[in-house]
Amino acid sequence: MVGRTRFAGVFARLQPYRLWVQSAFLFVWLAPFGLRYHGVCAPVFHCYACPLATFACPIGVLANFSALHLIPFMTVGLLVVFGALVGSLFCGWACPFGWLQDLAAKLPTPKFELPRWTGHFRFVVLGVTVLAIPYLYGESHPLFICRICPAGGVEAALPGVVQQAWTGQQILWPNAIKLSIIGVFLVAILFFKRPWCRVFCPLGVIFSSFNRVSAFFLRVDRSACTDCQRCHKLCQYNIEPEKSPNDLRCIRCLECTRCSFGALTPHTILERP
Repeated sequence: MVGRTRFAGVFARLQPYRLWVQSAFLFVWLAPFGLRYHGVCAPVFHCYACPLATFACPIGVLANFSALHLIPFMTVGLLVVFGALVGSLFCGWACPFGWLQDLAAKLPTPKFELPRWTGHFRFVVLGVTVLAIPYLYGESHPLFICRICPAGGVEAALPGVVQQAWTGQQILWPNAIKLSIIGVFLVAILFFKRPWCRVFCPLGVIFSSFNRVSAFFLRVDRSACTDCQRCHKLCQYNIEPEKSPNDLRCIRCLECTRCSFGALTPHTILERP
């Protein structure tokens, strides 16, 4: 019990500062010393074409290798290892694209809820635009993930336009489809919480698929739960945490663990049940 309490206490102290933790991870992902290791993937959704990207994007690697009819064993291994260890914890605490959406959610605009079934589109994005289309048609297909990815638009295309304008070069605008995707995304994050993560992110659906079997997980103490449903209000992603604490849609932000009754707590397989 002591180990469980201490472990849960660490996240309890960190949880109110989650946005700051995400911000701290930017110093890892945004090449703080000008170092770029594009031969290595990071376990987050971040376009390698970004001028400040330290590591490669695992989704981009999967798509490009699929176009070559090859299997990126190192990338697949990385995804399996991180998924098996912490599930979607990186989505909630370290992903720079998630950080951008969380930051936009702080703006005082009306927020609308997304239907739960929309989360299934992430499987479509992964299966079709990351694997099937690259394998069948190569990188030139208009639905190749890197051509329609909003992260590429926001993190690479827009900075490229700004740089060209700043240096007086001829501005090479992204095509109409890319501009439309960027515009829709930037508007959507003002009115929906993490719309990309919840509806389309192929990396998120890979990691969250491990939530129920990962070494890090959430546990419900039924004896402490009073069915007050406060965790429903704390959860920003339309999940019922006390019924499905390791839900496929969960990004493990751990907001639900702030319930004053302590019914929901993070655990690892190293602790005694």
